[in-house]
Amino acid sequence: MKAIRIHQYGPPEVMQIEEIEPLQPKAGQILVEVKAAGVNPVDTYIRSGNYHLKKELPFTPGFDAAGVILQVGSDVKNLYAGQRVYTSDSLTGTYAQQTLCLPHHIHPLPDSVSFEEGAAIGIPYGTAWRALFQRGHAVSGERVLIHGASGGVGIAAVQLAAAAGLRVIATAGTPAGRQLVQQQGTQAVFDHYDPDHFQKIFELTKGVDLLLEMLANLNLDRDMDILAKGGRLVIIGSRGRIEIDPRKAMAGELNIHGLMLMNASLQELQEIYSGIEKGLLQGKLKPVISRCLPLHQAAHAHREIIESPHLGKIILLP
Repeated sequence: MKAIRIHQYGPPEVMQIEEIEPLQPKAGQILVEVKAAGVNPVDTYIRSGNYHLKKELPFTPGFDAAGVILQVGSDVKNLYAGQRVYTSDSLTGTYAQQTLCLPHHIHPLPDSVSFEEGAAIGIPYGTAWRALFQRGHAVSGERVLIHGASGGVGIAAVQLAAAAGLRVIATAGTPAGRQLVQQQGTQAVFDHYDPDHFQKIFELTKGVDLLLEMLANLNLDRDMDILAKGGRLVIIGSRGRIEIDPRKAMAGELNIHGLMLMNASLQELQEIYSGIEKGLLQGKLKPVISRCLPLHQAAHAHREIIESPHLGKIILLP
């Protein structure tokens, strides 16, 4: 089978497509035929080697995929060959024609959701759910700001928040991005390149109850200026360091939370993906695909997800 392999950490070009032996599930494992694989920013951090998570070389990158179960190992219950599924993790990586998973990596994919859309669910929607409800403790009727809402996690967060009855404010960096985010259920969308957007958000809201931050190294200090007293801020992404004034957190009695989906317990993961399944079945959640690329263009996908504006999720097709 074909798979992207990384033999050394480095730039996107270290990823090469290779022919490797087909996979075989052991006891407790599930073999999935990958129809589509999702690309996430965390994939690029791991590939570069500048991330706390290190994988044994060589390895196949990727966590998100959608496809069909080919075979289940012994001791696997409630999953069967031919079942449509999506993944939120993998034992062997998802940038490949096949992947091996454990039962808690696998989630049913409704017939109404395409494989490409399914590959856009696992990490983005899981992260957004955890940010809103497990770390941010969002409550219907509250004001939530999603700062950088036109990417995969941002769109997921907007849809989940709107479905839960929150009043959603968002930012995005391009006219197309703002138009897309507006269509997902927001009350207002601002240009995050506008130097006055923080002031405009505060004038509109008089302080937001919850803020989801995708780029904390740029925004964290000023984010604290637009939180209501006792407000919560969840850091989803950051690409560097930032100097902040702790007195802002003291004066507003603010709660600042970090987030990493891989820290979720099995019980928390069950809650997350049960909630997402309900939203998919009700038609309230609809992943947005930025573009689909063939598997051998994985390096191009990694450059694009970091360097270029994109709306929604980038998908690889094996």
